[in-house]
Amino acid sequence: MNQPFSFDPDFISVAPEEEGFRIDKLLAGRFPHCSRTYFQSLIENGSVLINGQPVKKREIPKIGDEIEVCFQLTPELSVSPEPMAFEILFEDDHIIAINKPPGLVVHPAPGHWTGTFVNGLLAHCRNLPQTGDPLRPGIVHRLDKDTSGILIAAKTREAHQKLIELFASRKIEKHYLAVCCGRPPNGPINAPIGRHPVKRKEMAIVPEGKEALSYIQVLAFNDKASLALIRPMTGRTHQIRVHLKHLGHPILGDEVYGNPRMNQSLAPGRLLLHAYRLTFDHPCTGEKLQLMAPIPTDIRNWMKGLCGPSLCEPALSRAEDLQKAGSP
Repeated sequence: MNQPFSFDPDFISVAPEEEGFRIDKLLAGRFPHCSRTYFQSLIENGSVLINGQPVKKREIPKIGDEIEVCFQLTPELSVSPEPMAFEILFEDDHIIAINKPPGLVVHPAPGHWTGTFVNGLLAHCRNLPQTGDPLRPGIVHRLDKDTSGILIAAKTREAHQKLIELFASRKIEKHYLAVCCGRPPNGPINAPIGRHPVKRKEMAIVPEGKEALSYIQVLAFNDKASLALIRPMTGRTHQIRVHLKHLGHPILGDEVYGNPRMNQSLAPGRLLLHAYRLTFDHPCTGEKLQLMAPIPTDIRNWMKGLCGPSLCEPALSRAEDLQKAGSP
């Protein structure tokens, strides 16, 4: 029998203004795109926990209780095509790569049921293969909502499977640009990443986490910020953001892992992280592909301020050469 599709768990803490509400009513208030009846069904099948324990739909949580919700796909939660204008970097019969703008969510999830890349992809590619994940057709990797840059999707079942294998085997070379607080050290950072033990929506450096390796090369800096090229060798959730925070040099504009004082004083406007370059063998033809996403205006303005207008591209080339010499 097919199991219902589930999202990653969502964690919330009961606020003072929610005191006295039944659990189903409280959740319907927190997630207005889902009905109270929907949450009752999740509660009945054990997909809602309070402080790690199953609950009944008439239960009234206390202030500060942690509620864990594992959303499941039902007819109430479906995905439909929505025409969107993509900046296409590469497309053939097998794959498509776009330059994702900041603010675009990759696939439907709690709080973002429509207006995602998947909605636009379904309108652009009418015959996407079913891959067992009905809300993520064609998706083989993700970028955070406010991260810009190269995003690849598969248009066929063969391409989907082979792209997943390429990412898993680290055969896709990734380079990101980031504007960081201060000046991070050049070289590798190898620090395991897992779920934060207290802030359950966040990731953190934890001893029992999964291996996470990144290479950092600073291109330019001043007394407040740096422009860095980062090559993640692994693909952990929020890897670059967590690693730079761990080093004490978070990305400017990062509202989760960043420096609030620097974010306020420098007002970057968004997370200044850009998926700049991907290099890999085409999953179906074997052709060597090197895709590059044009650097968005906000990050390019920072580059000019840090590097000078004529030094941006030479700095990028020099940093890539250094990374290739120092990494496997």
